[in-house]
Amino acid sequence: MPPREAHLVGSLPGPTPAAATTTALDVLGPYLRTLPDGETGERRNWIISIIEGLREHPDLELAQQGDWSDYDRTPRLRVRRGRRLYGAALDLGHVAAVRESHPQFLEVRGSRTDLRFQQGVPGDLDVAAFALGRTGAVRSRRAFTEATLAEVRDVAALTGPGTLFQVEVPLELVMLAKAPPPVRPALARLLARGVTRLAAATAEGTRFAVHLCLGDMNHRAYATMTDVGPLVLLAGAIIGGWPEGRPLELVHAPFAAAERPPTTDPAFYAPLAGLRLPLDVRFAAGVAHEEQAPGDQRAVRDLVEEHLQRRVVVASACGLGRRTQDAGRAVLERTAELCEA
Repeated sequence: MPPREAHLVGSLPGPTPAAATTTALDVLGPYLRTLPDGETGERRNWIISIIEGLREHPDLELAQQGDWSDYDRTPRLRVRRGRRLYGAALDLGHVAAVRESHPQFLEVRGSRTDLRFQQGVPGDLDVAAFALGRTGAVRSRRAFTEATLAEVRDVAALTGPGTLFQVEVPLELVMLAKAPPPVRPALARLLARGVTRLAAATAEGTRFAVHLCLGDMNHRAYATMTDVGPLVLLAGAIIGGWPEGRPLELVHAPFAAAERPPTTDPAFYAPLAGLRLPLDVRFAAGVAHEEQAPGDQRAVRDLVEEHLQRRVVVASACGLGRRTQDAGRAVLERTAELCEA
């Protein structure tokens, strides 16, 4: 059988987009359909730089100090009394970053014209909640939705219609994993509607992936799962409500949890048998991890494939920007090993 494909979640080890993407192509080139710019520099920490940039926003003020050393030590902002937050006044920074990185992507890609650009899109609820807290996010989510949609539009104008936009939603999976089991089905449908409405508001033809995540701040997870039931519920609800005309190409699921490699317990993966995947939606299994023996890694990959009754795309559980360059390259090399039959 031919090798499996690989998927890169987002951030990559390297000082510049050119260096990061060159490394990724050296190791994984034949297995990739899309390639992110590496989200290097301050973007390696996902949305932290976005929220830090909002500290100086004229309509916001600091409500709680935080140094990002842990999930309960993050800064919180709030809308100033008498002010209102508008999407047009929010700059999430991705357009400027892509304007700089996309020419490097094109140069590194070279003759691989089949390799498409991949752009990470932090979920609007996720950015709003990390910036303003969950109560503030409920009040001001619309502004972050508008800002996110504007960025998708403007990035597409820079990079072209083939770009894959990866919507990244850790908060939704974390909330579901922490919720009591009886409320999870209804909560999954509610959380999924926010993701699918965001996609529906983009231009027709916009191409998407969805990255489910358990968090990787400082390479530590925000939550863990006792089995993949929450993941199956959320993925199923997103797929079931996905809007027409905006192709959903891939769903990525974490099986490792930051520094913790995936378990080899077969019972953990059993709920995957209930996930109904359309034939045209690829499933990226976030199993590649440098701290687990290759034989155990293959066993986990095979468990996932057995329950889904299809070959998976191989990935890590999250981006690699929080790892050292050596550790990040080790994950890329492990991903390549797992792509082989």
